[in-house]
Amino acid sequence: MRSFFGPIMAVTLVIGGYATVAMAGGNMSHAHMEHVTKAWGDTPDKKGLLPTAIAEAKIAAQHTGFAAKKLDNLGWMQTHVRHVLNAIDPSLEAKGPGKGYGVLKAAAASIKHIGLAAKSGDASDNVRAHAIHVSASVENTVNRAKEIVALSKNVINATSAGDAAPLVKQIATLPGQLIAGFDANGDGTITWELGEGGLAAAQKHMKIMASGEDMN
Repeated sequence: MRSFFGPIMAVTLVIGGYATVAMAGGNMSHAHMEHVTKAWGDTPDKKGLLPTAIAEAKIAAQHTGFAAKKLDNLGWMQTHVRHVLNAIDPSLEAKGPGKGYGVLKAAAASIKHIGLAAKSGDASDNVRAHAIHVSASVENTVNRAKEIVALSKNVINATSAGDAAPLVKQIATLPGQLIAGFDANGDGTITWELGEGGLAAAQKHMKIMASGEDMN
């Protein structure tokens, strides 16, 4: 990975309890971009916030699929919906197959750091423009994740398979959209806009942004 930091003096800012270091002459907007895409201090394996959100979303989608395989078995559905919750927000369900970070936390932090990148004094027009696209797509993901949480809680509180099954069917349409997004206006294309883009669109626009900054 190419360094964007000069060789002389380190400048450290503390943001959200974590040190962000850029060398003198470095670019703070680039540093925040790399928090989204490359590395952040409290994620599993110190990976970037966006890859962490994607990894957790894949786990949620897998276990939603498992839940939907036995719509006549309440215990089965509740077990796997709990696993979905664990991947979405482990503060709501501590045990499960997720990585312990959660889609919601990783997505919210991605929005924060791409916003900081855009607001940095050294941010280019390229960064500011694509930050809007990234933020909108990740915000769509947050909204979908919150919908999954609400439906999952209803499944867990259900007292019969007959009550839980329709909810599981609803949930099953959503986890794939966390990454792929949804063609809300039916035009055959998923864009970054409200109600459409997901984490894949955010990742796409981060790559475009990085290319414009000569960071690839």
